[in-house]
Amino acid sequence: MRIDIITVLPELIECTVSHSILKRAKEKELAEVVLHDLRDYSTDKFRRVDDEPFGFGAGMVLQVDPVAKAIEDLKSQREYDDVIYTSPDGEVLNQKMCNSMSLQENLIILCGHYKGIDHRIREHLITREISIGDFVLTGGELAAAIIADSVIRLIPGVINDEQSALSDCFQDNLLSPPVYTRPADYNGWKVPDILLSGNQKKVEEWELNQSLERTKLLRPDLLED
Repeated sequence: MRIDIITVLPELIECTVSHSILKRAKEKELAEVVLHDLRDYSTDKFRRVDDEPFGFGAGMVLQVDPVAKAIEDLKSQREYDDVIYTSPDGEVLNQKMCNSMSLQENLIILCGHYKGIDHRIREHLITREISIGDFVLTGGELAAAIIADSVIRLIPGVINDEQSALSDCFQDNLLSPPVYTRPADYNGWKVPDILLSGNQKKVEEWELNQSLERTKLLRPDLLED
């Protein structure tokens, strides 16, 4: 998989894609994240890529020309499954979406910034809009990093223990059960006896029941789905 991220602040994402899971995926040649500075596509001598909005709105808007050139340049080099725009009014990212995107080959993520992007880009070049929650960030860079991480970690071979990814929160619309490690008794705080029993079937039953109970208590909306 390859994810191309178009941004006005590539340095804000660089540290994320150069460490941990994303770094490991690149080293294994399973996936890579490539950053593109939108200012490289500006024709302005000061490399500006934003301008005031028409009408009477406040703030600045990313211009159509540099964004269109960036996307068209990338699309001239390979085919993309989706051109994603990180937007607070997009569909809210969830595990099912991440599972689906992890099966794709090439993605472009355009990071929103300032007051947003010229709407003509959204009308003609964007194929999917994704939000990471009902709040507004200064820019879409953090959202793009979250999308990349949540998708790439699901690719077989990226995580050494693939079963770990399959048992994550939100798989099967359930929260994860409580987890514990050594010591079994810390100042009187004890690990549930069932986890020390060695009975795999009983442990799995306990974990499923705990997942159901925690989901009912904390996220009953997941069970409705």
